[in-house]
Order: sequence, then C-alpha cells, then structure tokens
Amino acid sequence: MVTDYPQTVREPKSSIRGWDMSRKQLARSGGDLEHLGTDDTGATMLHLDMDSFFVSVELLSRPELVGRPVIVGGRAGRGVVVSASYEAREFGVHAAMPMSRAIGLCPIAEVIPSSHGLYSAYSKQVFDLVAEVTPDVLQVSVDEAYIDVSGAVRRLGSPVHITTQLRAEIEQRTGLSASVGIAGSRVVAKLASARAKPHGQLLVPLAATRDFLDPMPIEALPGVGEKTQAGFAKYGIRLIGDLAAMDEAWVGRVFGAHGHHLWRSAHGLDSHGMDRQVKDRSISAEHTFGADVWDLSELEHELLRLCDKVAHRVRAEGKVATTLGLKYRLDDFTTLSRSITLEAPTDLAREMYEALGPALRGLREQRTKGVRLLGVRAAGLMDFAVSGRQARLDEPEHAGREAEVALDDVRRRFGTEAISQASLLRRQPKR
Repeated sequence: MVTDYPQTVREPKSSIRGWDMSRKQLARSGGDLEHLGTDDTGATMLHLDMDSFFVSVELLSRPELVGRPVIVGGRAGRGVVVSASYEAREFGVHAAMPMSRAIGLCPIAEVIPSSHGLYSAYSKQVFDLVAEVTPDVLQVSVDEAYIDVSGAVRRLGSPVHITTQLRAEIEQRTGLSASVGIAGSRVVAKLASARAKPHGQLLVPLAATRDFLDPMPIEALPGVGEKTQAGFAKYGIRLIGDLAAMDEAWVGRVFGAHGHHLWRSAHGLDSHGMDRQVKDRSISAEHTFGADVWDLSELEHELLRLCDKVAHRVRAEGKVATTLGLKYRLDDFTTLSRSITLEAPTDLAREMYEALGPALRGLREQRTKGVRLLGVRAAGLMDFAVSGRQARLDEPEHAGREAEVALDDVRRRFGTEAISQASLLRRQPKR
C-alpha cells in the first residue's frame, strides 16, 4: 500500500540555490506537512537530489568524519567551498562561499580537497540506476535530475513506491543517500525535494499543490533572485501565495514574460515539458591550446571567446540556454566539468561568461597543472519567444543584447571573423 512508505521530511534543513532555511524558518513557511495527504495519483514527476553529494562521496572513505562539520574545497588562495555537510551548513557555510569565510564561520570544520574523478564515477552509478526505472530523465547536474515516471507506473508501481525503491537501491549500491520530491510538475517536485532533505522523500498530492506552495517565501521559486524578489516586494508579493493570487495579465504587464513564467510556477505549473529536444540538444565549442596554459587571465580570455562563439550560435537558432557547462582538461588529460543552472535563460556571451567565470577560477585555484583544453556548452535550450529572456527585473531598458545582436548582423553579411567583441581584441590567447 502507498501508506507503507515514508512521505514526509526528515531533518527539515534545506537549501534551494541560495535560499537557506533553518528549522524555525521552515516551520513558519509551511510547518508540519502531514496534512498534505497520501494520494500519489498523477504525481509522476520526481526531483532527485543527492544529499550533500560531494561531501557524502568523500565520507565513504572517511567514516570517522560522519556527523562532523565537513567542507569540500580548496584552501589555497581564493579557494571556494564546493560542498558542505549539513553539520557545517548549520554554521552558515554553503557552496561557492570563499573558503576563508567558511573557515571563519566554522573553524572546527574538516576541509577535504576535491576528488573530481571520483564524483563522476559515483554520479554514473546513480544515474545508471535511474535509467533502469525510466529513460525519461532530465539530468541537470552530477547529483540532480528530474524523472518522469508516468511510463513506469504500470510496470513498477505507484510513484511513491518507485521512489522508495529507487532511493533504497541507490543507498545499497553506492552508500549514498538521495532526497526526492514527488509531485505533478517539476517546479513542485524540486521544492518538495528541498523540504525532504536530508535522506527523505516528500509527496505533494495534486490536490494539495496550493496548500504546499502558498506559505513559502517567494524567493523559494526557481528563477527568483535578489533583484526579482525586490521587484515583487514593491507590490507586497512576499509569499508564493501572494503571486498566485495576482491576475496573470497584470503580472505579465508589470514583469514581462518572466513574470508569466513565475506566475505559472506559483500555481505549480511548468512552462515547458520534458521533451527530448530540451533534454538532449546542446550547442558547444572548445579549444585545445597549442601549449599548456597556466595563466588565469589567458584562460578567462579564451572563456570569453568561447562564450561569444556559443552565444552567437544559440541566437542564430532562436534559442536561449537554461544551463551552461564548462569543460576543463588538464595536461595529463584529466577532464573536469562544471554545470551551472541559470537563474534566467540567456543567449548572451556576457551573461554566459559571468556565470562560468567563478567555476573557471575555482578550478584554476584548486589545480596546479597546466590546462590543455577549455570548452563551453549551452544546454536546456528553449525557444527565445517563450523563454522570458527579456524580463530580468535588474536589466536596463537598453541592455547589452542589442550590441551582441548587431554583431550577428555584421557576421551574417561579412563572415564570422569580420567583427568581434572589443575585449577579445586586446590580445590573442597563446596557441
């Protein structure tokens, strides 16, 4: 029976892309979730998120550190936090924080250098298990994915049963734990998995979607950053329920296409489905250096060039990217990668560079070997017309997009090498 399986959160401590909630805050934003019910009919979208993945992988070989504050990342120079255990997060430590600040907040933490190849190996094990359940998977990072189990229900049982069995299998095979949200849409499943952390699962029945969403702070919605939150606050929109209660046409007039998207999210609706094109299509560019590169400024220059090339191709197809990838190959052919989920879709080189820059600098700080190859990938592509790309609340009326589109016009007439961004003309990278 469905009711045989745990469906509520364990240890309610969560982080949603910068939205860190203490247990007290969590109680105020929804409290006890037992009232949501146990009917999983139609709740066939899962959001799987591995619990403190990088730390958990490291602790497999360091069991004596389990239960202690642990931080994975680089200590040297401008090293950053890659991941933190839940014990370290209680001190305010979070991913992408400068390591110096993290140590200041939690001086008793054990700091472990990253073991990148190991993470990829465990990620593959996890998603090989997911693939045994269904091929309908949208993997957004090494430790996170959306899973549509609508085609597996008849074969494997109810969504809750599938989730319980999958989490048990992952733990048995890898020693790692996963938290899963179960809902009727991706946006609700993602919020549910955050509420289920760590090592739990949460079902949000279709009929209870608004009961679940309405009490949450507006910044919990994916796509609501500090600027967007401030824009909503001007109109008294502080909770998801506040946005859901607004007239959609008014939201569209004031906040544009992105506002439409967020209004739909506030009602638990996804703006686009998990079609194969969105899952598999990507646009990429890479460059192999003639000689290994150690200089960070040279790597940044090449990153901008690659972003310019990829963005031009993305715009040429009338698309925008929702995720970006960075490929970083060392002189010994060790290949590292980073995946960034964007707050808002983009087709601009400037925004791609700004999003990937911290990842590049973090990799360079953590590695002492020369770089042989650098690559950029734009994925999660969707049509520009329905993306909400133009609706960033912090974007000026006449932004840099006009300049990049103007470059496209010149390139179409005179060739791709006829014109470039000024910052790329300062010096050519060493080949």
